[in-house]
Amino acid sequence: MACLRHWYSCKDWVCGGQWNEYMDALKAWVEAFTSAGITLVFFFDGVVEEKKRQEWVKRRRRVNGDVHKVFCHIKEYGNQPGGELFCLPSGLATFTPFALRSLGQEVFCSVKEADYEIASYARQHNSMGILGQDSDFLIYDSAPYFSVAKLRINSLTTIMYDRQRLCRYIGLSVNQLPLLACLLGNDVVSEEQMQHIRSNAIITHRKKHPAPNTSAPQGQVVLAVSQLVSSLWDTKEDKSALVPQCLNLSTPQRELLTRGVHSYLLPGNKGLDVDDMSALPSAFGKHVSPEILKACRAKHAAAEGFMVYSVVCEGVTECSNTLEDEEDAELLPQALVYKPCRQRIYGLLLLLGQDGSTLELPTIREWFVFPGNHLKEPVMVHPSPVSLPCDRPSLDLLWFGTGPEVSALRLTAFLSIFDCLDFSSLYGVIEDSILAALCLVTYIVLQVQTLSMEDVDAYLSQAVCLRLKSPQDLQQIEISCLSSRAVQLGSLYVRGLSHLLGANCASGSPLPSAALMPWHSFDGCLFHSKYLLAHRGAEKTELLEHDLPCLSLFDLLREKLSETCRKRGRVLQSSPSPPQNIKTTSGGGYRDRSTGRGDESWRRRGETTGSHQRGHGQRKRRDERRDQWDYENRDRLWGRGGNQHFNSYNPNSHVEEHQNWSRSANQFRGRSYNHRGRYHLAPRWSQPPAPGT
Repeated sequence: MACLRHWYSCKDWVCGGQWNEYMDALKAWVEAFTSAGITLVFFFDGVVEEKKRQEWVKRRRRVNGDVHKVFCHIKEYGNQPGGELFCLPSGLATFTPFALRSLGQEVFCSVKEADYEIASYARQHNSMGILGQDSDFLIYDSAPYFSVAKLRINSLTTIMYDRQRLCRYIGLSVNQLPLLACLLGNDVVSEEQMQHIRSNAIITHRKKHPAPNTSAPQGQVVLAVSQLVSSLWDTKEDKSALVPQCLNLSTPQRELLTRGVHSYLLPGNKGLDVDDMSALPSAFGKHVSPEILKACRAKHAAAEGFMVYSVVCEGVTECSNTLEDEEDAELLPQALVYKPCRQRIYGLLLLLGQDGSTLELPTIREWFVFPGNHLKEPVMVHPSPVSLPCDRPSLDLLWFGTGPEVSALRLTAFLSIFDCLDFSSLYGVIEDSILAALCLVTYIVLQVQTLSMEDVDAYLSQAVCLRLKSPQDLQQIEISCLSSRAVQLGSLYVRGLSHLLGANCASGSPLPSAALMPWHSFDGCLFHSKYLLAHRGAEKTELLEHDLPCLSLFDLLREKLSETCRKRGRVLQSSPSPPQNIKTTSGGGYRDRSTGRGDESWRRRGETTGSHQRGHGQRKRRDERRDQWDYENRDRLWGRGGNQHFNSYNPNSHVEEHQNWSRSANQFRGRSYNHRGRYHLAPRWSQPPAPGT
């Protein structure tokens, strides 16, 4: 997550993401390293381990407050709020691995805690260093840890946190750092659970080092606990013990602390047993073959798949915060909009080829963030069967079969998930990315009854016109006043692209993954401008920028969508939204204001993996409703079936060293590319990707 915030330097983030601009930024960032002879290896969080679920929930709830403030600001001022409320565009963590793979980079997705896999890889491959922003990398006995927050990309300079210097300064050995980290508090052992240990350590420390203040600064706490840890091994304790017996702990606390210390032990740590990562987890081994399990893990680890591993192997799926207005009663949260789609994906993965009479119906645990869901427990969701025109085809046939019949079956499975079988005749006739966009918009229209013809025109016109725009053209789009409703619709679309990706993976990939990437069918500012034009009543020629091929394609897509909706009893109507009433502010369009670019610290604050009044009377606040409704209540109503405190300690020059990775051009001229292969850099994302951050 730290690297994602560093990479997403686009001014506009609230409209759904400037994906083409983001791709250019990623390309430039990668080229800065490769031109200096440094080979990059990227790791992404692939799972949220259950021992860290409560910390995940705590962070999601905190971001919910920021999302609410974002919409309050937009509805009051009509522009993007400042950097203090910055949120990463929805789906950024989902699509970035595919973006990096398209740039020729080596990418991995973790099958357990990503910190562990990064540190393990760096240790085993003798990597140059780990680039990230997580104090855990200082605790692991692995490669040097470099700060991405302090990175200056033009000169390739940053700060290195020196593990050995830290140990000399606080009087510990490297293998004692895990216990220190756990006593200070981390994602496994909370700060509160070890408060009594720290309090006693501070009392002892102050007897030797009197302090005038009653409250101990964090640096003093670190030194006090370090002194305690050092003293534990001064006795006749077993030197190999992870948690010395003389430490005053209850049995549950000792077990928790042992588990926390164990989480830092890497393969190759002398005399220590570590977890076997080769074991294949299987939540639904009775429903899929061993070959499917192996393929799920392989695709997941190589960052080539989405959703299928978490469903089949873990039995759980999650989605982080999305830019959704909790006060808008007209638009459904994306979690509910795409729930029927997910149920069909689950059905394709777990029920295909089975008659249902011999096996218990599987249940998937969903952790989806949206207004009204307090995340106290997962929502239990059953799969929905998907009917295919074949005599009970198996998932193995869909994934591993060959021939034109199997290819047609894969496309049928994919389209069935979105109730868009009518569009099979368009396959090969229009671009795959346009076909995917048509499926997605049609599905949204069928699920969201308040979507109007103007909304459809905005969605389709921006998908069609995107091909006309360069990244520079997209950056020049000016929006006079933001619509909170358009902001939510933009995030809804991008979250839908991640469901397209999951459905494609489950169906055996009838479409190339590249066709489902947002930079091929969506741009936040372009969509927002089309939304305002459509709701202003602009003619189609203006909406399609007077481009005849675009107008012809738009008419085809609109006709196909309307025909499918009519068959299903969904009548699209015109319902233009009036302009928002906002406070008068000085200055031009919102691109000239409140971008938060003046203070680089704003990028480290956002953590999201993301209404307009429509002439139907004054809308009342829904605070009481929001507090009462849980996930299933809203579903029925709408009729739809680690951060540690350790990282605040900074012993100044004792631990930090400025590093310069740049070389003069002459130093690298003529150097063979193979020589670069000995360098491995493993950036860090501290948050899980919203299967749908």
